Amino acid sequence: MTATQGHRPSLSAAHWPAESDPGYSDTTIGDALVHAAAQWRDRTALVEGTGGEHARRWTFGELLDDSVRVAHALLRRFRPGERLAVWAGNGPEWIHLEFGAALAGLTLVTVNPAFRQAELSYVVKQSRAAGIVVQRRYRSADLLPMAEAARAGTQLREVIPLDDLDGLRATESSARDGLPQVAPEDPAQIQHTSGTTGRPKGALLSHRGLAANGRRYATVIGAGPDDTWINPMPLFHTAGCGLVTLGALQTGGRHVLPAGFDADLMLDLFEAERGTVMLSVPTMLIRMLERQADRPRDVSSWRLTTLGGSPVPLDLVLRAQRDLGVEVGIGYGQTEASPYITHTAAGRQDAETLATVGRPLPGTEVKIVRPGSGEVAAVGELGEICTRGVCVMSEYFDDATSTAEAIDAAGWLHTGDLGTMDAAGFVRVEGRLKDMIIRGGENIFPREIEDVLYTHPGISLVTVIGLPDPEWGETVAAFVVPAERARLDEDDLDAFCRARLAAYKVPRSWHFRSELPQTASGKIQKVTLRETYLADSLGGSPAESPSPSA
Repeated sequence: MTATQGHRPSLSAAHWPAESDPGYSDTTIGDALVHAAAQWRDRTALVEGTGGEHARRWTFGELLDDSVRVAHALLRRFRPGERLAVWAGNGPEWIHLEFGAALAGLTLVTVNPAFRQAELSYVVKQSRAAGIVVQRRYRSADLLPMAEAARAGTQLREVIPLDDLDGLRATESSARDGLPQVAPEDPAQIQHTSGTTGRPKGALLSHRGLAANGRRYATVIGAGPDDTWINPMPLFHTAGCGLVTLGALQTGGRHVLPAGFDADLMLDLFEAERGTVMLSVPTMLIRMLERQADRPRDVSSWRLTTLGGSPVPLDLVLRAQRDLGVEVGIGYGQTEASPYITHTAAGRQDAETLATVGRPLPGTEVKIVRPGSGEVAAVGELGEICTRGVCVMSEYFDDATSTAEAIDAAGWLHTGDLGTMDAAGFVRVEGRLKDMIIRGGENIFPREIEDVLYTHPGISLVTVIGLPDPEWGETVAAFVVPAERARLDEDDLDAFCRARLAAYKVPRSWHFRSELPQTASGKIQKVTLRETYLADSLGGSPAESPSPSA
């Protein structure tokens, strides 16, 4: 069966065979950069998103040259095939490191700069990273001492401050002679995500998967050389370093990269740089709409905003169309798929389409299966979303058991998400088999938070769930049974968690109970707890959730 994103015969079952991808080439991230520099050498590729007149800029040719210099500098310290962690916020040097590591045949281990010591040490140890490139200070945290402390009990031998990169590459050649041969199937990155156990697992993503996913996404949304992408997404996510960085690269677009999300700065950049495209989570767009209403900027160049990472309410889509005059795209995926699995196509602005997460990307096979039996579901029937193709991760690094649980013998990645597929191939995501909470685009796993709270001497029983939130999609809520004679205080529990967890994982609401609903075997009934709480707080049944994307 052949088809395009615009037309396809009616499906008889919830299975979308991979459609042809005429633009596909089995490539590496480094080769994608080389090819882009050959096509658009003197066009601007990367802009430091400071909003000032002195912002640094790189052409495609300059981006390649600087990345090659970084690759040579890295190869003086590491062997091809070793793993190199990066622990830093967004900035041009992060991009240079991404491409430099790819050209050097190193596997980049991306680390959230909001992590604390224990979280960093776990990721470094689990990935067996030989080195880490670290930003000295991120927000109020001194990262360098924590990176040095991560040497204990790990294979870490090199700690390189990010701002040393300029000096390290200063004497290196931009000639590609001496760089190793890197194959498309070789590992490019390890990005840590968590499963039902709550313990982070390292999704091993290949060069071909990340490169293909970025280009397919950019192609489906109609991106090209005339586009300027304003990118608020964190680079440690596949959205930031994959979809936007590699999507813009392979379609000749200009990538404007601010250091972090600030709604006013984003709007200023759209005005100053004549931005045309943005990928964000819904929370970011909501704040930009609010700030634009308070202080309008000329954003007439903005043609498309695409949303993923958390539920997308239809009224937000309508606001963006009305107040900004932009088209809206919606995508769905997960880290293990590099990340996007489906996306709405350029030009599809009808409400029926925008109530879905679109169709599978070109070259991507998707089916909905009945949980338990694994049989393909009927059109419209709720089941687990599964996908197969070159974008699926190679494995969970050094975790054969979890890999076998996620990817079956036929190569299907079982996402753990529940959804439906209609006769035209459009997918709706209805919920999750897992307990994962999606807050503002961040995946949060209750077990990790519960494990921390159980170390508090005043807590007898605790469970963490996600509750609906109009701005963040979901908010983290903790339901706590105090230990006998313990006096618990919300502020103290908040401080306890903030000392041990990244801020976005800290519960935003605390609910003290004398008991929690449990099964006969002692398992806390989270679904019952959530439904009872929502019914009590809303005065009835909880409202239907909007279609989520991830």
